[in-house]
Amino acid sequence: MKPSISPFRNLRPLFSLIVLAAPAPGGAQAPAPDNPAALLAVSPRTNLPPDDQDPARPPNTRRVKPGSIYWTDDVGIDDHGNPYNQTKRSSFGTWNNYDEAKANVFALPAVLVLKNGQPVGDAATWWQRRRPEILGEFLTEIYGRIPAGAPAVAWSVASVIERNGVKTKTIVGRIDNSAFPAATPAIHLSLALPAGASGPVPVMVVVSRGGDGDPRPGAGPIRAPNGPPPQQQVLARGWGYAIFDATSLQPDNTPGLTRGIIGLVSRGQPRGPDDWGTLTAWAWGLSRIIDYLESDPDVDARRLGVEGHSRWGKTALWAAALDQRWAIVYASCSGEGGAKLLRRNYGETPDNLVDSFSHWLAPNFRQYGGHWGDLPVDAHELIALVAPRPVFVTGGTQDRLADPHGEFLAAVGAGPVYRLLGAKGLGTDEMPAPDVALVSGEVAFREHIGPHTDELDWPVFIAFAARHFQAPAPQR
Repeated sequence: MKPSISPFRNLRPLFSLIVLAAPAPGGAQAPAPDNPAALLAVSPRTNLPPDDQDPARPPNTRRVKPGSIYWTDDVGIDDHGNPYNQTKRSSFGTWNNYDEAKANVFALPAVLVLKNGQPVGDAATWWQRRRPEILGEFLTEIYGRIPAGAPAVAWSVASVIERNGVKTKTIVGRIDNSAFPAATPAIHLSLALPAGASGPVPVMVVVSRGGDGDPRPGAGPIRAPNGPPPQQQVLARGWGYAIFDATSLQPDNTPGLTRGIIGLVSRGQPRGPDDWGTLTAWAWGLSRIIDYLESDPDVDARRLGVEGHSRWGKTALWAAALDQRWAIVYASCSGEGGAKLLRRNYGETPDNLVDSFSHWLAPNFRQYGGHWGDLPVDAHELIALVAPRPVFVTGGTQDRLADPHGEFLAAVGAGPVYRLLGAKGLGTDEMPAPDVALVSGEVAFREHIGPHTDELDWPVFIAFAARHFQAPAPQR
C-alpha cells in the first residue's frame, strides 16, 4: 500500500481526523455510529430521505429557487448574480461542504515515496520510477489511457487573413473516419499572430468552445474586467494566441462517447475500465496541435503555453502533464478533477464528477464515488507531473465550488518535486490574501477577488510567463 502523509505541517491534525468510507451498498448495513464515515453523515444509496428532510443537509440552507436540486447558505451573491456556496446531494448521500473545519479529512499520498515504500531522493529516481508510477495511476484510474490506435491528423490552413496588424490563420486537422462514419471528429484551430513579427513567436493555446461560459447551472456570462481582452493582451506582448475548439474533436457529453474521436477509435462500442475519457481526448488533441505548431515557421515551438478555464483548466493541466513539450500551463478555476485536491471535502467532490461528468474520466473513476480515501493519486501529484515547468493555478473568492484553498494546497503539495528538480515551489504554505499573487517560483498561485473567470488573472499570468519565456528552458 502506498504510504499516505500530509506535506503540510500545519494541517496534519486536520488531515488525520477521519477517513471517508463508502455508503453502504443496497441491503448492506449502514456505518456504525463509531465508524469515522458517520462523521460525514454518509448514507446508503437506497432509502435516502427527501433532500428537504435530510438531516445531513448543511444547516441554514434554502433552495436556490423552488424545485431546484441546488441549495445555498446565502453567504453571498457572485458577480453573475448567482448565490455562491451552492450545495446539492449526490447519489451517494453526500452534500457539498463549505465548512473548512470538515474539509481536510484525509492524508495525501506521498508524492516522493515509491509504491514499495522507498523514498525518492534524486531526480533520476523521479524521472525513471516515481513519475511513471504516478502517471500510470492517473491514466488507469482517473482520466483514462490514450489508445494505441489513435489516428493520424492531416493538417491544412483553410485561410489566412491579415487585418489591423494581426495575421489570423484558420487551421483544420482532418481525421479519417472511414472506419466508422458515424463519428466525425476534427480539430479546429484559430491562430492569431502579430503581423509584424520579425521571427517565430511564442504561442498561447487556449482550450475553449464557441459560446462556452460557466458550466454550472444558472450561471450568466462572464463579465470582462476593465481593459483589453486576453487575446489583445497576448498579441501586445508579441506572442501568438490560438483557440482550440475542443468539442469539434470530442463532444462534451455522455452520448458523445460513441461519436467524436473516442467513438471513432472504439467504433462506437462501450468503453473499457481504463479507456480514455473526454478530458484525455481533448489533451490528445492538444498534443496534435503541438505537432502542427512545430511545423509552422511563424511559431516558436520551444515556447508554447496552454491555458484553460474551468473544465478547460482541467484539460490544460492534464495536457501539460501528458506532453512535456508544453513549456508553461495556466489552469484557471479548474476545481475538482483539476488543480483542487480530489479527496478534500470542500466544494465539488468525486461524487459530483461520478454523478454528472463521468464522461470526462475513465470508467474506473466511478469506483471512487463514496470512496474518496481510496483514490491512489491526487491533484498535488498532477501538478507535480508538470515539474519542473512553470504552472499558474488560479481561483476566485466567489468560486467556492472550485475550492481555491484546495487548489492552493495542491500547489503546495507539488513543491517537493519542483525543489527536487532544481526549481522553486510557492515558497510558503500559508494561503495568500485575495489578489495577492505568488509568482516568484515555477509554481504560481493567485486567488482573484471575483467570480468563476480567467480574465481577471491574465495580466498576472502574462507577466509570469514572460519571465519564464526569457529564461533558459529547464533541463531534464
